Amino acid sequence: MIRAGRQHLVRTLADLAAQQGVRLQSYLNSGPHKQAGFPAPITEGRTRLYDGEQVDAYLAGRPVPALPDVDDDQDLLDRREAAAAWGVSPRTWDSYKRNPQLEAHRVEIGGVEHWPRGIVRDVNAARPGKSAATGRPKDTGDQVPRDLILERTAPLLNADPAVSAAAVTDTLGIHTHTAQNALTALRADRMATVMERDHVTAEQAANALGYPTSQTRRATVRAATVLRGRAAAPYLADIAQALHAQGWTSTPEPPAVQHSGEVCVAALVLDEPTAPAPALVWDERHGWRTAVSRRHPIGPGGAWPLPGDGIRHLATGTTPTSADLITALAT
Repeated sequence: MIRAGRQHLVRTLADLAAQQGVRLQSYLNSGPHKQAGFPAPITEGRTRLYDGEQVDAYLAGRPVPALPDVDDDQDLLDRREAAAAWGVSPRTWDSYKRNPQLEAHRVEIGGVEHWPRGIVRDVNAARPGKSAATGRPKDTGDQVPRDLILERTAPLLNADPAVSAAAVTDTLGIHTHTAQNALTALRADRMATVMERDHVTAEQAANALGYPTSQTRRATVRAATVLRGRAAAPYLADIAQALHAQGWTSTPEPPAVQHSGEVCVAALVLDEPTAPAPALVWDERHGWRTAVSRRHPIGPGGAWPLPGDGIRHLATGTTPTSADLITALAT
């Protein structure tokens, strides 16, 4: 996929060879594009295309910038991606692409045919048997309750590992940003499971699950966060048990680890009358603090507030013992 506004940055293997001042065959034989850290191709097919900005950064020894990860109607989809958006095979797409509207918007970049995402979607919606009124109605909110979004998105990802946020939006009637976040969360969780089980990298896990590289950049970062959260779960369970034994919570149930951006956080509500604070918040960067709200203990954006106005930073380190935490709370 070529992200919107980046068509001019696309480079072929021949372009990369010319950039290094060598013949294409020499470049292919030496394989510098296969070295660890070299930017991944932006296409999944036989012909490899690369993003020039990423390549230039790599060759200059600078950090490789991430590509935009939010779908845009001007994204250019190749044959495989367009077929996936329609839920058909690439071979079937070869017959559909003769549609006059698709033909009119077809562009060839680096020897590879592409079509704008918005055109692919609109032509698909207008096909016989397709409703033209799919997706989220204009000027409305998400058509699925927030707590059901992951549950409703999961079957779509099961059916098509390469499903796009635009396709989820069309199917469920939710905002593209909401769909993107749901896909990132689901992919990251599944990638983390494979990484943990098979002792592989995030990239290898994504490949095993059939996730296109272009759709897993955020999920790769999120998967690492998920794994840290899973590693912290036993510690948080011990703390929950200790606070319950102290008589400060009505249940020993451990808190769910939440992911605020790329950070693991958790909240424990202290709901017994003798509790010294309404709630506790754990942040993997800072450790424990008190919270003044039982309903929203973590607060907007997961920010770590300064002490004062009912906020206390407790004990020392990020994982103090339950005894040290209880002592800090009681004093």
